[in-house]
Amino acid sequence: MAAVCRRGWAAAALLRRGPLAGLAPGPRRHRHKEKWAATAPRIPPTRLALHDFDVNYSLQLKDLWPSVRIGLLCEQKYGALINNFSSADSVTQELEQLNATDFVSEALRKVQVTSVEEVERKESRSLEGSGEGRTVMQAEMMTQAEMMTQAEVSPQLRASMCTHIKCYTFPRGDITRFRPARPDTLGLLNYYLLDAASLLPVLALNVQQNDCVLDLCAAPGGKTLALLQTGVCGHLAANDVSVSRTKRLCQVLRSYVPKEVRETVSVTSYDGRDWKDLEGGIFHKVLVDVPCTTDRHSVMENENNIFHKMRTKERQMLPMLQLQLLMAGILATKPGGKVVYSTCSLSSLQNEYVVERAVEIAETEFNISVQVENLSHFRTLFQDTFAFFSGCRLGELVLPHLTANFGPIYFCKLRRL
Repeated sequence: MAAVCRRGWAAAALLRRGPLAGLAPGPRRHRHKEKWAATAPRIPPTRLALHDFDVNYSLQLKDLWPSVRIGLLCEQKYGALINNFSSADSVTQELEQLNATDFVSEALRKVQVTSVEEVERKESRSLEGSGEGRTVMQAEMMTQAEMMTQAEVSPQLRASMCTHIKCYTFPRGDITRFRPARPDTLGLLNYYLLDAASLLPVLALNVQQNDCVLDLCAAPGGKTLALLQTGVCGHLAANDVSVSRTKRLCQVLRSYVPKEVRETVSVTSYDGRDWKDLEGGIFHKVLVDVPCTTDRHSVMENENNIFHKMRTKERQMLPMLQLQLLMAGILATKPGGKVVYSTCSLSSLQNEYVVERAVEIAETEFNISVQVENLSHFRTLFQDTFAFFSGCRLGELVLPHLTANFGPIYFCKLRRL
């Protein structure tokens, strides 16, 4: 009887509270407030990077920025750097059957043909109207033409002719992917896949026989491997501040380079800014491929993205770090030696401005004269493979483009006087 009364009182209470009282939500302790995880920022780094680029690069590149932006957001194009240490001789034939070409040798061939044709046109104009003695004059002019060809071509091609570097790329507009590299009978892989434009700083360095070379920021190893492919390095010092990245560099060397050649390479993990205190003024050539905003990665990958809010201070300090590394590279170079500074960023703050400031500091604080060398012939050499930016005040910049989606790569060559 008591239980029935209790049920009646409960029903009466529900009626007094209204007809929807029984549909009210449960106790508040079962509810929760949705929270954002600390590891999942509300605005991903890729969007922050793209917004930053839209603001800055639209001013820097102007009408070119929309097409460059599309290129950055599309699949990157690669090249196959042939491993000269591999015994797989058939790899070049296989790549050529796929319609890939060695962009380095192809560029040299085209420029040489163009130069010869230009000299022949000059000869034809000079010989017009000649009568007696035409045969003798023609022979003399042919000798002169050969000399002119050598004189005109060799200064432009010197940065590429002695390198023995071979890198195969597919034609403009062809987005075919290379298959993974295969090992030869000795276990060495036959080619290394990389952004073909990243070879341009190595070509610009123009390593000569028995040069002592420093790769100051070497990991993950593509440019270090390219330097070894020249076959002329007397000694190569490959350094990177990151221990984990240095391990990756060592793995690349083991996969592509025989032991006897690896023994000529010293791999270290020092802070590159301190290199002048370790081995200053002893290198003929120094490559300074500095950490940067890595523009393509920044708009494509959230992992390890420098536009993450936790890395804001690091990103803001990049130009200072780049300047310090370039100064260390200059001080590590012998008088008369060469330094190539490079980034994979479009930013003029990380490119030309760093070079200008380094030249100024070298003069005022170290009494060292540094000359920026003209690399405009690279545009002539490789215009069929890469899209170059004509607005660079110093050095050269490869722009991403849908039909030639390499880069961005900036490179500038300095000579310590």
